[in-house]
Amino acid sequence: MLLFKKHYPNKIAQRIDVSKKAFTLHQDKQGLIWDLMLYIPTVVALLGLSASFWFQNNPYLSYLLLFLGSFFAIAGTNRILKTRLMILPKSPIGLEVNLDGKWANIKLRSGQSIELIKQVKFFRDLSGKSVGLSGVDGTGRLQQFVFHKGQFILEKEYDALTKIFIKA
Repeated sequence: MLLFKKHYPNKIAQRIDVSKKAFTLHQDKQGLIWDLMLYIPTVVALLGLSASFWFQNNPYLSYLLLFLGSFFAIAGTNRILKTRLMILPKSPIGLEVNLDGKWANIKLRSGQSIELIKQVKFFRDLSGKSVGLSGVDGTGRLQQFVFHKGQFILEKEYDALTKIFIKA
């Protein structure tokens, strides 16, 4: 224990002394409707074309479209259940970041908490409606999370989160 304090005193002090901002996340109903309108017609069209090419004796194209339809169905279901409805155990329900943007703590629906302590990076999309947060946790695993603007109660909270990481 003394060795730990001797070699890493600044890291411990930095995480304790720096002020932080907490955000509570909620279900994004408008984003849910958007995702349903995007994924359902895409999956139905891909699977329908796959069936059409199957009966036209073009199995290779049919397999490709079947794979794409299955992939979109799985990706869309995960996006809806994890980030829009926040039903899955690995869904983030709370976010806490320090004001210099070098540390983040994500609370999951399962009650677990993931602390990003190294290589914390922030990514924005061009439309400004969602952000990505990645970093290395205490066990050395890279963790990645997506947060949508609709998950924040007020737009000011979403803007505050982006400003923390822009100035960092």
